[in-house]
Amino acid sequence: MDVEDARTIGQRLRRVRKARRKSLVVVAGLAGMSKSKLDRIERGEVALDSLSDIVALANALQVAPSELIRLPLPAPANGPTDSAVNAVRRALMAANRDRPGGQIVPVDALRERVTAMLAAHYSCRKDKEVGAALPGLIRDLHTSIAAGRDVAPLLELAVLLHAGATPGWLRVAGAEIDLREQAVLLARQSAQHRDSPAALGVAAWGGLHVMLAAGEFHLAQAELDSVTVPMNTPESMQLAGMLALSRSLVAAADSRPGDITAPLEMAMELAERTGEGNAYWMGFGPTNAGFWRMNVALEAGDHQHAVAIAEGLHPEAHPFRGCQAMYWVDYGRALARIRGRHDDAVRAFRKAEQISPRRVHRNPYAREVIAKLVSRARHDAVGVELREMARRAGLPG
Repeated sequence: MDVEDARTIGQRLRRVRKARRKSLVVVAGLAGMSKSKLDRIERGEVALDSLSDIVALANALQVAPSELIRLPLPAPANGPTDSAVNAVRRALMAANRDRPGGQIVPVDALRERVTAMLAAHYSCRKDKEVGAALPGLIRDLHTSIAAGRDVAPLLELAVLLHAGATPGWLRVAGAEIDLREQAVLLARQSAQHRDSPAALGVAAWGGLHVMLAAGEFHLAQAELDSVTVPMNTPESMQLAGMLALSRSLVAAADSRPGDITAPLEMAMELAERTGEGNAYWMGFGPTNAGFWRMNVALEAGDHQHAVAIAEGLHPEAHPFRGCQAMYWVDYGRALARIRGRHDDAVRAFRKAEQISPRRVHRNPYAREVIAKLVSRARHDAVGVELREMARRAGLPG
C-alpha cells in the first residue's frame, strides 16, 4: 500500500512517516504526544479525528494537514463528481482572473439562482444538480458584476454564494483545500468591494473551515478579530452569534481552553434572543449553537460532554438537512469514545448516512472513526451494518 492507497488518516500518517524516515519516537515528540498513542493511531486502534492532533502531526512530518486528511484515490462514490469539481475549478480560476466568461444576467434572476443553489446545497438532496449548475452560476454572477450595474446587491450575492454553497459543496465533494480556498477568496474579495460589516462578517465565517483544515489557527483568529458586526438587528445578531461560535472553535483547535467559554456563552445568549433563524443562510439559533457546542467539546477532547450536549438537542429543529447529518456524525464520533456506546455510535453514523451519504463517506473524521469501530466490530446485526457502511465508504470491512 502506498500513500495514495491509504484508506484512513492513520494509514496515510504511517506511510508519510516512513517515507520521511522518521521514527515513532521523533514524530510523537515533535507532535507532543506519547509514542504509544501515535503507534495506536497508525494501527487504527485510536481514531485520529482531532484537528489539533492532525495539525501537530502534519507539522512534525513537515507536510500540509491536507496531505493527511485528503480522500484516497479514487474517492468513494466519485462518479460524475470529479468532472463537476473540475468545471467549478475552471469557473473559479476564470472569475479570480476577472475573465469569468459568462452572460450578463439581471440581478433578480441571479438572486433566484443563488437562493436556489443555497437551498439545494443545504437540503443535501440535490448534490448532483448543485455540481452541474454551480460553474455556470459562478461565471454569470461575476460577468454581471463586471458589467457595472446593480453592483452592490450582486456583490452581496457573491459573498453568500462563495462563503456558503461553493466551498460547502466542494468540501462535501472531497475537493482539495486549495480549490476551496479559491472560493472563499472570491467571497473575501467581493466583501471588501462591498465594504459592509455584514458582507465582511459572512466572508470571514465562510473562510473559517478552510483555514482550520489548513492548520492556520492564528490566521483564522486574525480574520475573525478583523470583523466587527453591530448587533442592532435580528440578522446582525445571528451573524455575530455565528462569529462567536467560530471564535470558540478556533480556540479549541488551537488548544486555548481559556478562550473557549466566553464566545460560547455570548453565542448562546444571542441564540436565546433571536430564536431559530436563517440570516445569511447560516441557520443560527439555539439548535445550531448546540451543534457547535458539541463540535467544540469534541475538538477539546471532552467526549462525555459532547454526548451530553448531543442528547439534549433536537436536530430535526435545524432548517438544514446537511447540518442535521453533521450532528449525527459528531454524535457518532463522541459515542465511539465512550465505553459501552459503540453500537449507539454505529446507529448515529447510519442516521447521518441516511440523510446524506457523502457527508459520511467523504468526511475524513467520520471515516477514521468508522474504520476504528470496524476493527472491533462483533459478528452481530450491528457489526454487519457497520461493515456494510464501511464498504460503502470505501473502507476495509
